[in-house]
Amino acid sequence: MTIRLCLVLLCVASLAVAAKAQIDAQRDGDTVIGPDYTPAPELTARQDVPHGTLREFTLESKDSRFYPGIARVDNAITQKRDPWGNRMAAPFAEISVAAPYTRHVWVYVPAQYAPGTPAPFIVVQDGHSYKDRMAVVLDNLIAARRLPVMIAVFVDPGGGDAQGSERGLEYDTLSGRYSDFIESEVLPRISKDYGIVFTANPDGRAAMGGSSGAACAFTMAWYHPERYHRVLSYSGTFVNQQSPGDPALPRGAWEYHARLIPHSKRKPIRVWLEVGEKDLHFDDPERSWHNWPLANKRMAKVLKIKGYHYQFVFAKDAGHVDGRVVAQTLPEALEWLWRGYPIQ
Repeated sequence: MTIRLCLVLLCVASLAVAAKAQIDAQRDGDTVIGPDYTPAPELTARQDVPHGTLREFTLESKDSRFYPGIARVDNAITQKRDPWGNRMAAPFAEISVAAPYTRHVWVYVPAQYAPGTPAPFIVVQDGHSYKDRMAVVLDNLIAARRLPVMIAVFVDPGGGDAQGSERGLEYDTLSGRYSDFIESEVLPRISKDYGIVFTANPDGRAAMGGSSGAACAFTMAWYHPERYHRVLSYSGTFVNQQSPGDPALPRGAWEYHARLIPHSKRKPIRVWLEVGEKDLHFDDPERSWHNWPLANKRMAKVLKIKGYHYQFVFAKDAGHVDGRVVAQTLPEALEWLWRGYPIQ
């Protein structure tokens, strides 16, 4: 075999591998990545593409009929144990008090958006953590026609974290309340102030987050599938974190994969989810209902069984909402999430 023929065969093989990687990035199902990670090129700002704008405003707790404001009591014990050692929420009155907050919201508007045109959009929880990186990625992917011309709404919670906090109340509660808050108090404010028209088509509406923000994103779609059909989740808190407790859902978001998804009719939701091998409580027993990797694996399993369009990424040697994983996967995750939606 000549050297020239060898080079040709090597080139063909390389193209086949590249094609396979591209197909794999688009498919449904389970994927393992790592333990080494490389930032995606789409995270680098480019001067040869149109740049969108980021606008910021605030919302005060006193003006909200959904979330007037709480804070966790200092040194409160936020969880108790049942006789079998499972984590349970402490009584809400013992861990929370009324407290005001100021909430920050950012809005990404692509340069290609025509004012007054109904636009697809994504609502991103813990918005301050994602806004700058997402703006660059959206600039690049919209310009390359790999995503539709879409708005991104980055919403911060009302403060604190976990049980007893305003963030915990908003993100870890299994109900339609947070989705109602976005629909009634956030989106109308943006439309009024910036002249943006949000599509009412649930195929053009997505929710995203990391940790409890990811569980919140799924909850937005689960309780209101007539509003949201697309969910992007990093290290989703599909565990027993809900506070105050709900006797009908005693294990909080653990109930999604244990009971709610398996025993419910399939909903029209696409779900991209990721978890790290060394994510939170990775060595906790199942009975704790608090093991993040196990919970996300269970989510992927039940989504597959029920016939959902899903992609599950298991990141080797990665931690909780691992920045290396987000930097490598965010562009392809967004592209997969919006698969099937018309590109203008």
